[in-house]
Amino acid sequence: MDYAVVGGQAVALHGVIRGTIDVDVALRWTRQTVVDAEAALRGMGLESRIPVTAGDVFDLRDYYARERHLNAWNFFDPEAPMDEVDIVVNYDLAGKNVADIRLSSGLVRVLSRGDLIEMEKRSGRPQDLADADALEGLG
Repeated sequence: MDYAVVGGQAVALHGVIRGTIDVDVALRWTRQTVVDAEAALRGMGLESRIPVTAGDVFDLRDYYARERHLNAWNFFDPEAPMDEVDIVVNYDLAGKNVADIRLSSGLVRVLSRGDLIEMEKRSGRPQDLADADALEGLG
């Protein structure tokens, strides 16, 4: 699997009531996957908030995370700036499990509940820790 929805939308899709605006996506971190993700988002009319390319983000991933604190590469709709998609830079989907969740509009590929709990705990942010607790409470 090359991508999966993570973050607040994934938490909600797993059954926890959670308000969030943006969509966070994790990738299996390869140059081609990052290039494909950028092309898909630009093809949807979204623009990067920072002047970088997929090649830049792939090649300089560690530098951006360490020196620039870039945890997510943000894309937005210039016509509706609150419509955002973040590509999570500091997480690799390789070796992780995904679940396809059926919605009325089709299937959505989401990080598995167990891996999502682990990811949220690793973040350490208060909201993410609360999300992990809520997901664990689903039993």
